[in-house]
Amino acid sequence: MPTIGSMIRPRDSGETPAFVRSPSSLRDHPALVLNADYRPLSYFPLSLWSWQDSVKAVFLERVDIIAQYEQQVRSPSLTMQLPSVIALREYVKPALYPAFTRFNLFLRDEFTCQYCGAGGEMTFDHVVPRSKGGKTTWENVVAACGTCNLKKGSLTLAKANMTLARKPIRPTAMQLQNVGRKFPPNFLHESWMDYLYWDAELEE
Repeated sequence: MPTIGSMIRPRDSGETPAFVRSPSSLRDHPALVLNADYRPLSYFPLSLWSWQDSVKAVFLERVDIIAQYEQQVRSPSLTMQLPSVIALREYVKPALYPAFTRFNLFLRDEFTCQYCGAGGEMTFDHVVPRSKGGKTTWENVVAACGTCNLKKGSLTLAKANMTLARKPIRPTAMQLQNVGRKFPPNFLHESWMDYLYWDAELEE
């Protein structure tokens, strides 16, 4: 069974036709990448490939073209429209739980301080301080603004007279995907909209 890591970029191959150098505007035509079930591989960041990678994947027969841009590229033997939506031919089974990383932690907490609700630049805080045996786990680390992080320091919540907006949990990959749906990118091509559900009710 392939993993997302093995499929996220098509590998080089001599089978790919050599397209002529294209105008710079074509660099701005990414393809939305769907899994074989026609769902995006990820929402945040949105799963996008460059037009060069998507064209390569088409000729390596790893993806199907679902929608296209009007813009074209040419090789000596053919002309093709740039893919705007592609779907993997082989289903990539997502992991049940996401990796415990700084980015995923901030995404779980929606990039807001879990003490005061402020947005902006985030750091992270151990709810139970490490000096008091607190561990660096999903259940004990939260996003925090610099001010709250300094205020709490090595104190417990009770001694710092602070409360959490919500109890930190280890999210499933699906829960993290659903949070990511709250943060649509600035650019969404019209051909992508049938496969993105920004306004749909989020599943728990």
